[in-house]
Amino acid sequence: MQTQMQALVYEGPRSMNMREFPIPEPLPDEVLIRVERAGICGSELGGYLGHNSLRKPPLVMGHEFSGVIERLGAGVDAGECQVGDRVTANPLVTCRTCRYCRSGESQLCRSRSLLGAHRPGAFAQFVAVPARNVYRLASSITFEEGALTEPFACAVHIGRLLQLLPTDRVLIYGAGPIGLFALQAAQVYGVRGAVVADLNEQRLEIARELGATAVTSLASAGIEPGFDAVIDAVGAEATRQASVNAVRAGGRVVFTGLHEADSKLPVNDMIRNEITAKGAFAYSQDDFETALTWIRQGRTNLLPWSETAPLAEGGACFEKLISGPGKTAKIFLKPQ
Repeated sequence: MQTQMQALVYEGPRSMNMREFPIPEPLPDEVLIRVERAGICGSELGGYLGHNSLRKPPLVMGHEFSGVIERLGAGVDAGECQVGDRVTANPLVTCRTCRYCRSGESQLCRSRSLLGAHRPGAFAQFVAVPARNVYRLASSITFEEGALTEPFACAVHIGRLLQLLPTDRVLIYGAGPIGLFALQAAQVYGVRGAVVADLNEQRLEIARELGATAVTSLASAGIEPGFDAVIDAVGAEATRQASVNAVRAGGRVVFTGLHEADSKLPVNDMIRNEITAKGAFAYSQDDFETALTWIRQGRTNLLPWSETAPLAEGGACFEKLISGPGKTAKIFLKPQ
């Protein structure tokens, strides 16, 4: 019986190496998942560069993933999870008893922990996950699509916070995976002709192919501000300020990018114009389940702009996404 596994370990800024570890033994409430696909998240790119305080080396990252249940913990109900099930998992582990968890805001649980940050993640052959966080994949959903559930759930959450309407003019700063998923979530809500702004022309091509008006700046494209809803999926001071400047009086702004910790904002203008500004962190359990349902219904798709590479090439894939991803929006790592 196999007792050891290979994992990709973040060991310091721009340093990731394959190491051997014992296969995790699932706790009584956990299942052991054999990882099939694990996506690289933008927050992990920041961690890889040493810019993310949540990710401290040595660490096995990876929280967007899918796989097959290999083993059940002693207390897991075999009626809910079975060995051989194709699954994805909500990587945000919460207490389930606090006021946030009980009110449908589990992402705000004060004792939350994230796979790939606070506990070993899915850049490995196997990962142990609480059984209550695991979701079976319909036979029509590929492992790649299953691994996209987590980032798409972030976009579903953004759309819910904005209470989007089909009549809304929507602007999205950032054509990375979250910005592109936010575009697709907005389209599910009925929004048409959303504007996506980014400096990367190849990423803007993806946004255009998804049905957006894609620009490097509003001014150069002759687009007037006054948007009903603006999403900042970058997290830089410049895009945060631009978001506030682009929204109409009485409009809504959601900040979801985590690139910079602090930013100056024109707060007096926000007060005088009664602009609603919210942060969007992760997703609730309902958002995650909605994302999986919409994926099953074919309402989102980033696979044409995705690629898959062996887990052992993870370091090179991180470098590619940082230095020049081209028209690649997502890279999945596949353990051998």
